[in-house]
Amino acid sequence: MSDKPAAPAPAAGSRASMKKELPEHFKAYKHVWVLVEQERGQVHPVSWELLGEGRKLADQLGVELAGVVMGAAGTGTLEAAAEAFAYGADLVYLVEHETLRDYRNEPYSKAMTDLVNAHKPEILLLGATTLGRDLAGSVATTLLTGLTADCTELAVDADKSLAATRPTFGGSLLCTIYTLNFRPQMATVRPRVMKMPERQEGRTGRVVPFAPDLSEADIVTKLLSFLPDRTSTKNNLAYADVVVAGGLGLQSAENFQLVRRLAATLGAEFGGSRPLVQKGWIPSDRQIGQTGKTIRPKLYIAAGISGAIQHRVGVDGADMIVAINTDPNAPIMDFAHVAIVTDAVRFLPALTDAVARRFSPHTRDRIAG
Repeated sequence: MSDKPAAPAPAAGSRASMKKELPEHFKAYKHVWVLVEQERGQVHPVSWELLGEGRKLADQLGVELAGVVMGAAGTGTLEAAAEAFAYGADLVYLVEHETLRDYRNEPYSKAMTDLVNAHKPEILLLGATTLGRDLAGSVATTLLTGLTADCTELAVDADKSLAATRPTFGGSLLCTIYTLNFRPQMATVRPRVMKMPERQEGRTGRVVPFAPDLSEADIVTKLLSFLPDRTSTKNNLAYADVVVAGGLGLQSAENFQLVRRLAATLGAEFGGSRPLVQKGWIPSDRQIGQTGKTIRPKLYIAAGISGAIQHRVGVDGADMIVAINTDPNAPIMDFAHVAIVTDAVRFLPALTDAVARRFSPHTRDRIAG
């Protein structure tokens, strides 16, 4: 009999106390999948970002990385599959059917759930886009598995389960969620949260065709016409190299025009913090932060923004953050690369004039270099 004291029992509610042996039939689930989201021949860039992150997870688990391409034949599916290999996929499940020509929740959900049941992935990742969020919820519900939405970090835990981290309680806390006893483990990730991987020219892999059991007659929703958003190409905030943003420190909607002038002079995009959307100073698609856009520019200039955690989540990936604020103790000053303690209302016009003198329209791209 040992005289060593017994190890304390796991605390109630701890992960150790909740952990159970994975059911035998779930052990057949292997590999990491990423939905390659494409509509009308255009692939959403978040798909490549997720393939880059999926590659890391697959390598840690010692499994393959697969892309899932869905659509009708002749709508860019083969081109999307080829690009998936260039961004790290080992194989691509090619799901083609005429009912998948345009996105509708019902046929896409059935095709994806049938594919999962047939080939059993361990991890399934989708972009937290309008399409990805709609599809992920339906698929997770149908498969009776867990889904962690809007993740900011993905990792493989010691027991090889997926650790999905996301902000919670209004961004004041980060919560790591595990889907311990269900498969597949699903997560969505917002565009620009993950770094874009390097494209590997000439990389190839296996294409696995999958014929879904779909019939147009069984689908309730019908697409009557398609009206493109005429403004969809005007706002490239998430993928801009240079972004200028303003906050409540600018004091008025009129002063926010100083941000727009600097952005125009730099050839940059402009945005703002959530309070500016609430006040009606900027439209919601210009909001930067946890409940807005996530950005990864080469240069981010924040004028009059305090930089609370909700905002930091959206800009942490920027290569260079320049903060302009009258408060030296503002949170943004702690994570900015350059902190300028001054009144942004006075400083922005001087900076705009200096940029206009220094850079001609043909050399503005040097700012982003």
